[in-house]
Amino acid sequence: MRSGGFTSFGGLLPQRVRYPLQAAALSLLMLASAIGVSGAQGTSGSHVYLLRGAFNVFSLGMDQIATRLQNQGINTTVANYLSWPTLSEEAAAAYKSGRVRTIILVGHSSGAVAVTSMATRLSELGIPVKLAIGLDPTSHVAVSGHVDRYVNYYIANGFGDPVEKGPGFSGVLQNVDLEQMSDVSHFNIEKNRMMQGMVIRDIEAALATPPHQVACDSKGSRVTCASAKRGSVTEGTAGSESQYNWPR
Repeated sequence: MRSGGFTSFGGLLPQRVRYPLQAAALSLLMLASAIGVSGAQGTSGSHVYLLRGAFNVFSLGMDQIATRLQNQGINTTVANYLSWPTLSEEAAAAYKSGRVRTIILVGHSSGAVAVTSMATRLSELGIPVKLAIGLDPTSHVAVSGHVDRYVNYYIANGFGDPVEKGPGFSGVLQNVDLEQMSDVSHFNIEKNRMMQGMVIRDIEAALATPPHQVACDSKGSRVTCASAKRGSVTEGTAGSESQYNWPR
């Protein structure tokens, strides 16, 4: 039977048509997987957005962090870094509706780069970010906008770079070099249990701190950054016991 210029047999398309259609369907499936978003709702008025890196397969430790946060009743969304523009609009809408009062961003690799873009966009929309965490960003970036605290965990002898203070940034920026942690690399930084613990402690400290105050995790304990002035940039290191060593 002939239909639309092509011959079909028993309702099946010929190979020359079927294979391109299969390839197109596979491409769409791969794209959906790469940008895929997973979320979980908790009971608090906070929301943590976790951005995976490229190809959506090298940052699965972000899902593990999300699960640990969800077990504490914290709302989370895990997505590929390409989703940051859409997530910015969703986060802004949730904040303006009153459903969310505290926004936290975490990203790995390309996702860490996207965190700075998302923070800037949220600031443009009039939405503050309580805490932003970058895990070994793959590009030299600057953080701008209304972010109370930005922590950049990077490996100086690897892919990562320190983050700089950009226009309009008035929070506390902390670059933490992980070079001394020999078991941490760009490809496992978000999967390493010690690093996951450090990220979660940073988030817990932020959630336990009143608005407009900055919380830091110093030597494994939650303290208010009384000595860290807004607009300041500090450089530190983290050792095998996950203790921060800040310059005096």
